[in-house]
Amino acid sequence: MSESTRGQGAGRGPARRAAGACGLLVVLGLVALSGCKPSGAEVPAPQQEAPVVLGPEDVVRVEPRQLQEGPVLSGTLQARRVATMRAEVQGAVLEMAVEQGQKVKKGQLLARIQDVSQQDQLLSARTAVRVARNALQVARAEEQRNRRLVSAGVITRRDYERTQLARAQAEAQLAEAQSRLVLAREQVGRTRILAPFAGVVSERHASAGDIIQPGTPLYTVVDPTSLRLEASVPAAQLSVMKPGTGVDFTVSGYGDRSFQGRIERINPAVDPATGQVRLYVTLPNTEQSLLTGLFAEGRVAALRREVPAVPVSAVDLRAEPPTVLRVQEGKLARVPVTLGMKDEVSRLVELRSGVQAGDILVRSPAQDLTEGARVEVRPPEKPREPEPGVGGAGAPPEAAEPR
Repeated sequence: MSESTRGQGAGRGPARRAAGACGLLVVLGLVALSGCKPSGAEVPAPQQEAPVVLGPEDVVRVEPRQLQEGPVLSGTLQARRVATMRAEVQGAVLEMAVEQGQKVKKGQLLARIQDVSQQDQLLSARTAVRVARNALQVARAEEQRNRRLVSAGVITRRDYERTQLARAQAEAQLAEAQSRLVLAREQVGRTRILAPFAGVVSERHASAGDIIQPGTPLYTVVDPTSLRLEASVPAAQLSVMKPGTGVDFTVSGYGDRSFQGRIERINPAVDPATGQVRLYVTLPNTEQSLLTGLFAEGRVAALRREVPAVPVSAVDLRAEPPTVLRVQEGKLARVPVTLGMKDEVSRLVELRSGVQAGDILVRSPAQDLTEGARVEVRPPEKPREPEPGVGGAGAPPEAAEPR
C-alpha cells in the first residue's frame, strides 16, 4: 500500500468517528424528547369558570306596563252609615231578636224591653181622652141650649157666656188628654228597638234579662254596601284632586286585587299642625266582599300611562345615574338608565332610555354579581303531570292470571 493511500485512510477515520458521535447525540436527543412527551398524550386546555345559574325569580323582562302616578292614601275602611241602637226607657230586656253578622231590613224588630209601666200609662191616657171627650159633648150641648134661652130672654147674657167658657175648657182638657195619649204611645214604642236601615248587625251589646237604663247600647248596625276611607294628603297636592276623582285601592287580605273608589268630599280647611288636608273617599261594596276595619292603601289616579317599566328592585339607585344589570349573550353588562314616572303602589318604575322592551334584567337578589360575569337564565319549570298508575289513578288493569 502506498503512503498516499495510507494517509487518505488515516484521514477518513477521525471524520467517521466525528460523524458517528453527532448521530448518537441526535438519537439521544430524540429519545429524550420522546420520553418527555409520550406518544398519544394531549395538552389539557385551561378550565373556564362555570356560569352563574339564574332562576326565573332572579330576572325580570322589560315590557310595557300600565303605571299610575298620584298622591298615595292609606287608612282603615269604615262604613258610611253606622248606627248604635240605644235604650230609650228603663226596664228589663225581654228579647234580643237578632245576632251578630245577621242581615236585617229597615224597621225589623231587634229587641224588646219590658213595658208594663208604659202600658199602664197608655191605658190611663186612653181613659182620660174618653172622659174629656164626653165632657166636651156635655159642654157643647149646654152651650146650644143656653144659646136658644138667651135668644128668648129666659137667661142673661152672662149665663150664656159661662157655658161658652165651660165648652172652651172642655176642648182644652180633651187636647191635653190626647197629647198625653200620643206621649204614652211613643213610650210604648220605645220599648221596641227597630233597625233604622237595611244592613248587618256588627255588635250586640246586651242580653235578654239585663236591666238597662236610657242610653244603654243594645246593637250596632252598619250598612256594608258602601264604605268610606278618611285620609290626609299634603296641601301641595290639591291641584290634582277634586270631588269625583277616581282612587284605586288595594286592601289587606285580598292580594293584588284592585278596588275603585271616588273622592266624595275635601275638607275646606288645612290642618295648621301638619299642613295636610282631610279627604273622604267612598268605596262601593255592592257585593259586600269587603269588611269594615280592613287596612286599605290607595292612590289618586291623577296620571295613567302605559310605558316600559320594571320593578324598582331591578334598578340600582345608589349609582348616579341609576344602573341595571342586563343579560346579553350570556354575560352581564351594567347599563345606565333614565327613570321616568314611578308607581308607588305597584312599586314599578319607568325606564325611558338605556334598555329596550324585551331585555332581561337582574333583580335585587343577584345585584352583587360583577359586570362581565357569565350567567345562564333557567326557564320556568312546567307543572308536572301526574304519571299514570301513581296513587291508583290511571293505572292499567292487571292482567288476569291464567288458570
